[in-house]
Amino acid sequence: MAGVIDRIRRANRPPYYTLPPSEARQAYLAAAEILDLPRAPLARVHDLVLPADDGSPLPARLYAPSHERLPALLYLHGGGFTIGGIETHDSLCRQLALRSGAAVVSLEYRLAPEHRFPVAVDDAWAGLRGLHERGEALGLDTRRLAVGGDSAGGTLAAVCAILARDAGLPLALQLLVTPGTTAHQDTASHATFAEGFVLERAAIEWFFAQYIDPADRSDWRFAPLNAPDLDGVAPAWVCLAECDPLVDEGIAYADRLRLAGVPVSLELYRGLTHDFIKMGRAIPEALQAQADAADALREALFDEAR
Repeated sequence: MAGVIDRIRRANRPPYYTLPPSEARQAYLAAAEILDLPRAPLARVHDLVLPADDGSPLPARLYAPSHERLPALLYLHGGGFTIGGIETHDSLCRQLALRSGAAVVSLEYRLAPEHRFPVAVDDAWAGLRGLHERGEALGLDTRRLAVGGDSAGGTLAAVCAILARDAGLPLALQLLVTPGTTAHQDTASHATFAEGFVLERAAIEWFFAQYIDPADRSDWRFAPLNAPDLDGVAPAWVCLAECDPLVDEGIAYADRLRLAGVPVSLELYRGLTHDFIKMGRAIPEALQAQADAADALREALFDEAR
């Protein structure tokens, strides 16, 4: 991990927070799969559209390792609600489908600052409902669904799990990879890993300034730790990195879920930073985390059915 950080430093690319959002998106896209595994071939890969609640078309991409009627994971990409999309997370979604045997549907929710909070939440929730309603037509088994994501996408996945519980939409799993869960960046890990560990304080502040007004940051749809109760939400698999500003809030959210009686599997990957799961070319633990996530998906989506 230290070697990867050193290579990133020597590449001397401008930090995202120094660029206009449109340029930051292009920079992230250009760099997104340098450390990722090559895109694995799958039996089914095709683009589709899921509608937002206001009728806007939300691009999505279906990945499936076979032509069978498979259970599915709705995947929500990271990127601070400001950058990222289907293409930046294509390799990871392929690996999750290949390793788990399930279908993965990656959703391109609308980004800030053009679409500020709570648009990303509304789009993610509309995408999950749309997958539930239209999945059969896509050859999916909508009785067995999960939601997941990394970083900001992990936040959105946690929120969708709460909304699904409230709506009576059954989920087999919430797959939370290095999620943000707190209203303010005031935990010890935010201070310890503020600089030099891939995701830096200045970037977090920039992302959130694009996305949300300060007055809204206590809203549980931004900070799921503030949710009034978590009873009855889907079981969780939580992936955290030891050297990540978000690690403390990830642990705190896993603890809140457990206190609510929710089954939680927590994996803390030592010596690694935010976004490590997308560094499979360089870091063996990324491959382990992908395998662990796939195992959790397979157990939740297939074993339960048997």
